Amino acid sequence: MIDKQSPIPIYHQLEEQIKSKIENGEYKPGDALPSEREYAEQLNISRMTVRQAITNLVNERYLHRIKGKGTFITEQKLEQNLNGLTSFTEDMKARGMEPGNKLINFEIIPANQSLAEQLHIPEHAPIYEIKRIRLAENIPMALERTYISANLIKGMTDDIVQNSLYQYIESELGLKIGKASQIFEATIANEEEIEYLEIPEHSPVLFMKRTTQLENGTTFEVVKSSYRADRYKFMLDLER
Repeated sequence: MIDKQSPIPIYHQLEEQIKSKIENGEYKPGDALPSEREYAEQLNISRMTVRQAITNLVNERYLHRIKGKGTFITEQKLEQNLNGLTSFTEDMKARGMEPGNKLINFEIIPANQSLAEQLHIPEHAPIYEIKRIRLAENIPMALERTYISANLIKGMTDDIVQNSLYQYIESELGLKIGKASQIFEATIANEEEIEYLEIPEHSPVLFMKRTTQLENGTTFEVVKSSYRADRYKFMLDLER
């Protein structure tokens, strides 16, 4: 209901009502929103007020317009907090979502010069190359390419890489993961990302490169991940 006596603007009340229905699942991603006329007649408010509320929600990416068809509920992005060092599996479980992996490739290869320098190992030393699609509720979220020193992290198998690598490293090998450095950039999806992430051509992706160290300062991992920009966002708390 709209309270016309409230000091809160009517358009803002309507915004909050629509947000609430999205967040409680009454409005689901892909659902068509009632028309401006329907809202105006139902709530006995002006169409201009309805239009302002809907435009604000489009700008906040709760809604999106399709020309000639109407306004629709937008799929809400997963938010990853960058303040802690966690794995994708841990992130999804913390949200109550079912994580998953689709393994594309897992093999031991000789490190090229670039990876050898990043992992601080001799060139041509053995490394694991792991390529997998990271899933949340069976939806592709990221294409991940991981390179790990095979002389440092031993005993990895197909079964292990299908689950959480960090859990294996800490629980099974007894090694403590310390810190990581990450670089982010926005790019346009290449052919491989389009195929594996099931996205249209020219879609934006969030590219992340992570270099991870054990607690003793030894670098053990280089990860290159391409996240779907339409389903993922990153959050970082900053203090002065």
